[in-house]
Amino acid sequence: MPSADTAKLAVLIDSDNAPASMAKELLEEVSKYGTAHVKRAYGDWTTSNLKGWKEHLHKLAIQPIQQFSYVNGKNATDSSMIIDAMDLLYSGNFDGFCLVSSDSDFTRLATRLREAGKVVYGLGERKTPESFISACDKFIYVEVLRPEAAGEAQIEVDATELQDLVRHAVSTTARDNGWAALSAVGGIIGKTKPAFDSRNYGFPKLSELVRKQPNIEVRETPDTAGNVHLHIRMKPLPS
Repeated sequence: MPSADTAKLAVLIDSDNAPASMAKELLEEVSKYGTAHVKRAYGDWTTSNLKGWKEHLHKLAIQPIQQFSYVNGKNATDSSMIIDAMDLLYSGNFDGFCLVSSDSDFTRLATRLREAGKVVYGLGERKTPESFISACDKFIYVEVLRPEAAGEAQIEVDATELQDLVRHAVSTTARDNGWAALSAVGGIIGKTKPAFDSRNYGFPKLSELVRKQPNIEVRETPDTAGNVHLHIRMKPLPS
């Protein structure tokens, strides 16, 4: 996967299952992972249900894709978005996809895109089913993107789960002395749990989160260029 400076992303938004109030924040989050060369929002724009999204389309250069509901109770938007995603995949022009939805119907799409070697970022609300979350390389809960969420714990911290995640990552990446680079630890945690995000616990960075954990030791190690790298290790379990 190219770096965030060069990665070409396709952003596909399920407007029926994504908060319009977070449109700007969603695209700002996407910019951390690459450049959105395609930005499309799917839905029936003839209805009043998507009024909130209509206000953001022009301002954020999002292309609305009209999809009529042909049968009551059936969501044709999903099919339209999936077909477009596959067309974009076969074009060979994109490094990754951002699927904005809280709908489990996109689980198979995320899996298929990853099978093709593309990175998949999911963005949705906390109600998003675990199946869709697990199908993505990384999943971001949109609630943590709200400006008022900064510095506030958004979910109840499961200390045991967090400890298990970190302990597994440290044991996988640590050297013989037990210390592991925090960057490597973060990579393993992300692969183990796609929805892991230090912002879920009220910390903007992983380094700040681990410093607050009583069972984790943190040390700073400068390199020859003067850059400081963080390393961590687990304190022994109580006997």
